[in-house]
Amino acid sequence: MDKFRMIFQFLQSNQESFMNGICGIMALASAQMYSAFDFNCPCLPSYNLAYGLGILFVPPLVLFLLGFVMNNNVSVLAEEWKRPTGMRQKDPAVLRYMFCSMAQRAMIAPAVWISVTLLDGKCFMCAFSTSVPVEKLGNGSYTGLSEKEVRRILARIPCKEIYNGQELVAREVVVRYLRCISQALGWSFVLLVTMVAFLVRALRPCFTQAAFLKSKYWSHYIDIERKLFDETCTEHAKTFAKVCIQQFFEAMNKDMGLGHTHSPEVAPSEVGEEKEKLLGITDQGTMNKLLKSWHKCKPPLCLHQEVLQNGNSWVEENQHHNHISLPKREIVTYYSKV
Repeated sequence: MDKFRMIFQFLQSNQESFMNGICGIMALASAQMYSAFDFNCPCLPSYNLAYGLGILFVPPLVLFLLGFVMNNNVSVLAEEWKRPTGMRQKDPAVLRYMFCSMAQRAMIAPAVWISVTLLDGKCFMCAFSTSVPVEKLGNGSYTGLSEKEVRRILARIPCKEIYNGQELVAREVVVRYLRCISQALGWSFVLLVTMVAFLVRALRPCFTQAAFLKSKYWSHYIDIERKLFDETCTEHAKTFAKVCIQQFFEAMNKDMGLGHTHSPEVAPSEVGEEKEKLLGITDQGTMNKLLKSWHKCKPPLCLHQEVLQNGNSWVEENQHHNHISLPKREIVTYYSKV
């Protein structure tokens, strides 16, 4: 059990690496899903295009949405976007940075699916088999068939078992032609995605370094603040429940006339520690008010600490309090004011 707890804590502390790993697993899973997918082209003029393009674009859309669903920062982004302004302004640049970071990871698996699908060529051949130039690839002098009949024959090209148009155009010629185009599009797509990823990851910080660092910092702050607030609430709930249970047992002890039994005395240090963990919040109404206020009016990003006049005062104070992070100080200050 301790090993699983250590692994979970490691994943929480290395969330970016964890999410990159999840995206890599989803990318491999998308490629494996395609290889295991039973592709059956309908070989009908009215359905080939819809089926081929559906297989090409619908699964990537599902994988893209799954990439957002599996990202824990989606709820953080939604909460920050919809929360009331209160005493803390919302920065659109931070919201854009959070969304772009999640979108970049969520697009990996769809990009792999589209690349594998185009390089394989089956979907493209199914979708565009009726659009091949028969006069260039086949027997241009073959007559006696209407345009509708020609489309019906060409639609059967993906289905080797039922194709009966060898006199019109050889199936092997059309298959090679369509797969050539599909693979060219596939490699072009891979090159385009690689170039866009390079430009976004490498060149963007060079032109907007200050704005990039600011957005990155406050994005991490919002995520850390939410985690620390949840941890503080959990610790408070544990202490609150412990004190309530102890008071209940003591009251029942008195009501049932069991006063002759001596309950174990609680050490003053333990009492002081529990009182410190409660942070002055000792009833349900106050706690509900605190949670409501935290949602509607988060405290401003300004720490209340002693301001020393000498030039090295901030450094000295930071050395004395380096074990308390900015979000944790903000949360503890907020608890103390309620």
